[in-house]
Amino acid sequence: ERLGLIIIDEEHDGAYKSDTSPKYHARETAVYRAGLCGASVVLGSATPSVEAYARALSGEYKLWTLKKRAGKAMLPTTQIIDLREEFKKGNRSIFSGELHKKIEERLAKKEQIMLFLNRRGFAGFVSCRACGQVIKCPHCDVTLTYHRNGKLRCHYCGYEETFIKQCPICKSSHVAAFGLGTEKVEAALHAEFPTARVLRMDMDTTRRKHAHEEMLAAFSKGEADILLGTQMIVKGHDFPKVTLVGALAADMSLYTDDYRSGERTFQLLTQAAGRAGRGDRPGEVVIQTYDPEHYAIEASAAQDYEAFYEKEIRYRSLMGYPPVENLMAVLAACEDEVLLEKACKYLKEYILRIKGQAQLDVIGPASPGVDKIKDIYRRVIYVKAPEYRTLVVLKDRMEQYIEINSGFQKMRIQFDFNPMNL
Repeated sequence: ERLGLIIIDEEHDGAYKSDTSPKYHARETAVYRAGLCGASVVLGSATPSVEAYARALSGEYKLWTLKKRAGKAMLPTTQIIDLREEFKKGNRSIFSGELHKKIEERLAKKEQIMLFLNRRGFAGFVSCRACGQVIKCPHCDVTLTYHRNGKLRCHYCGYEETFIKQCPICKSSHVAAFGLGTEKVEAALHAEFPTARVLRMDMDTTRRKHAHEEMLAAFSKGEADILLGTQMIVKGHDFPKVTLVGALAADMSLYTDDYRSGERTFQLLTQAAGRAGRGDRPGEVVIQTYDPEHYAIEASAAQDYEAFYEKEIRYRSLMGYPPVENLMAVLAACEDEVLLEKACKYLKEYILRIKGQAQLDVIGPASPGVDKIKDIYRRVIYVKAPEYRTLVVLKDRMEQYIEINSGFQKMRIQFDFNPMNL
């Protein structure tokens, strides 16, 4: 009843955007809610979202910056390793020569290490070396991930099957797992550093209730030398004994089909680097990548948000993406793929028919990253416009059109403004 202040920590985090209906962003909701009663909102982040930072530069938000770390802690020194050069040297290990040496040094000093990889599982995918067939989930348009227990698992719907010994297409026995996952890295750590105590933290090892908290507590007490994990280990944790952080494959999040991929990569790497040297001992960060010149990787190594933002906002301006323009996604889903294609065609034609003099671009229908999930086919139409109100009016008209046409009753249609997770 007497609300005066709302604080959103790590405001850049994608988890603040709801993927399910009703779709909303907690940041926008908080700002609106505070406006109803004259309260204030504080958005905190070491790597602000491009949208929030643009509003701060425009004067819509007030901007305060912290130039120093808490206490006497210094920023870690960061080194970028070009994996192409490692390959030329004949190094086929997951770990570059420099990272391997630094891990050995930390183990000898009884200091702790965090290794970050944005992929769980043992290998990325399984394919036939004879015909090239990749083993996919029968219910989702994604590859099955190989786990060391001999299972192939879909990380979208949970489907699981035993590792196949014969290709279902050409019947060849030359079926193998490829790629890099947390389980594979864990196996490599045990092989190359047999005395090291390793904790692996990902969605597979934290399924059990309280497992997440127990692992972090064990690492904090010094019961493990190396904490290996996905992005869940790089967010906000404070371990004073961690003096080395390694980003094993920085490119994994860089080349996804998302206009925010550069921003997400910068945020993940910068947040990961921030885990090193938080105590009285200096920290070091090693970033392994095949694209060391990419602006997101260079800026994260330098912990330079302004340099990243300057480059990123140029690309957003060139392509007309948020926050420069507004984007609406019309998401359609149906069990009948033919009906879905037909409906999306009619929707696009309707948009072009009613847009009048409004300034907007229509893209699609296209696949939203994953074509099918749990036997439900998915399509998306993107509409870009300089004015947010233009998209709202268009959405209202489309909802009326969908309601009076019975052909849309067999499908689910959602509208998402400035989407983050498609």
